[in-house]
Amino acid sequence: MTKKYYNAEIGAGSLLIAESRSVASVILRGANEADWLRFINVDNPLQKRTPASAQRQTRLLRNRLENVPHDLLLIVVEGSHEATVQALLAASIKHSRLLGDFLTSVVREHLRHFEYCLSDADWDRFLSDCALGEPEVGMWADSTKKKLGQVVFRILAEAKYLENTRTRRITPVRVLPDVRHCLESHGERYALDCMTLST
Repeated sequence: MTKKYYNAEIGAGSLLIAESRSVASVILRGANEADWLRFINVDNPLQKRTPASAQRQTRLLRNRLENVPHDLLLIVVEGSHEATVQALLAASIKHSRLLGDFLTSVVREHLRHFEYCLSDADWDRFLSDCALGEPEVGMWADSTKKKLGQVVFRILAEAKYLENTRTRRITPVRVLPDVRHCLESHGERYALDCMTLST
């Protein structure tokens, strides 16, 4: 069976910095399922109105953060705001190839051709290209495709790779030394490559 590269799970939320720090702290404590239930239903640090909403967002963040190196989780919890954001971007890229491939095949290519603004059309073309190798992408609802684009652009703006979500002007970022060292030392080459836009 062919491995799927792309899924729509990233549409459930952008970097969610404060919420991610809370979830990363629980992961670092070695929480069991009872701890997670208490986190969602009693502590409710994500401040969601319903347990279902808290559960959905916690699931996204757990899926994003549970498979990253311990050192990267420490940066998420203890690092400066900028370092935390970059660590969360790396975790998001590892969790969603859709985000990573958009950075390498669209954002980087724009910079190579001295084109500094992204558009909805760039996202649409990217998804069309993804569908060539993975036809299920082409079967996503238009509303899903639009939502995914909004979240990806918001993530890039939160990580300062875009000026903001309105202009979508590309602003290349230097990966911080501690984040770079962490990714290199744990063999996270794909995430680091996606984050390094210089050619």
